[in-house]
Amino acid sequence: MSEHEHNHYPIFLPDSEEKERIVIPEENGDENLFDVLFYFDVPETDKSYVVVVPAEQEAEEDEEQEVFAFRYEGNDDDFKLFPIETDEEWDIVEEMINTFSDEVEE
Repeated sequence: MSEHEHNHYPIFLPDSEEKERIVIPEENGDENLFDVLFYFDVPETDKSYVVVVPAEQEAEEDEEQEVFAFRYEGNDDDFKLFPIETDEEWDIVEEMINTFSDEVEE
């Protein structure tokens, strides 16, 4: 397996000072509230992604937060989420999460 070279794509933070939140329904009809960490686009694949954490999850200083990522289409209040299905997409998302974490720590 060869190493993949990935660009660091621009990270878009939510616009408002308040946390941006989205509701993600489960298959059983339950709804979960998530805080948006950031968005990013991958021009080479023309796909957009959003990275979120559960809204109720309070992270301790040394505790890791559970992070979720989705591919999305649309904008503002009219968008649809899709699961990330390929290893290549996960590699890109993981790299962006690491980049975001590094920037937050600085």
